[in-house]
Amino acid sequence: MPELPEVETVMRGMQIALQDRTIQQTIIRRHDLRWRIPADFSKAVTGSKILSFCRRGKYILIRLCCGQSIVLHLGMSGRILLDSPVTPQAHEHVVFVTDDGKRCAYIDPRRFGMMDLIPTAAEETYRAFLKMGPEPLSNNFSAQTLVNAGQNRRTAIKSFLLDQHVVAGLGNIYVCEALFRASIAPTMPACNLTPHAADLLVQSIRAVLQEAIAAGGSSLKDYARPEGGLGYFQHAWQVYGKKNQPCPKCPGTPACNGVQHMTQAGRSTFFCPQHQKNG
Repeated sequence: MPELPEVETVMRGMQIALQDRTIQQTIIRRHDLRWRIPADFSKAVTGSKILSFCRRGKYILIRLCCGQSIVLHLGMSGRILLDSPVTPQAHEHVVFVTDDGKRCAYIDPRRFGMMDLIPTAAEETYRAFLKMGPEPLSNNFSAQTLVNAGQNRRTAIKSFLLDQHVVAGLGNIYVCEALFRASIAPTMPACNLTPHAADLLVQSIRAVLQEAIAAGGSSLKDYARPEGGLGYFQHAWQVYGKKNQPCPKCPGTPACNGVQHMTQAGRSTFFCPQHQKNG
């Protein structure tokens, strides 16, 4: 599933190409995505000017002059293709055509993504956002935020950070990388997070996300940038996907057996037991 840096990259690409343009035509080839696209969606958005874009967690919000916002989630395999050809692509479910002739297509082989329409003024009360945690790159996310949220919770810190009620948008790859940078074991109970460790973790999360956004995200399987190019942050991973490779923090150390792999809550975790400690 595209994570925060990939979604941010997609949103920025759409913003550059589509902001201040008017939707002249909306083509819906399938309404039955993860949630059904509203029956009046095409009629409601066609003719509207696109005012701005915003990302909330792993969702993209497209705000229109009619007072409505399009809510987009890419799901497991969804992608946006700008300047898509007139001939429909495989699994192309929705196409927006703007007044300058640009075609923006939503393509999703597995149809786990979604598209909805809500009043812009009611975005914060939308069902997907109502209990969502703070954005990790915002001022609302801090060491104290994490310490408070982790009180009395014995959930492993890795699973804790993937909880969208704790912090919005974090995914498996970037949590593995952030925990490695902060020298925190993925199995450590969230309630054991000290203020000092939480501060290091917040800094690591922000650094990893900012670097990944600058690199256009990580290209795995279906993900590509809206203009068709690939992200390249996967080349900067320090532990993710590096099972049995030397740890970049303690290579050659006799006690270090390199990067290890385990499964937590059904998700792959990559870590170095020597470098990442509890506490």
